Amino acid sequence: MSTALLFWGLLFGAIGLGFFVYGRRQKAVVPLVCGLTLMVFPYFVTNTILLVAIGIALTVLPYFIRI
Repeated sequence: MSTALLFWGLLFGAIGLGFFVYGRRQKAVVPLVCGLTLMVFPYFVTNTILLVAIGIALTVLPYFIRI
């Protein structure tokens, strides 16, 4: 486990918490699921580049998909 993984995991976890709270209050499914996924996926990804790529993809996903 490297420092970069810890930093990126913390960053995406905080963004995920924001999406999760927003999705729950607004009753919006996409931000809720993306937020939950952003909080959980850093525990399972061990490659820093893959972690950043998945995190960025999940962060911008609610802006393009409106359900």
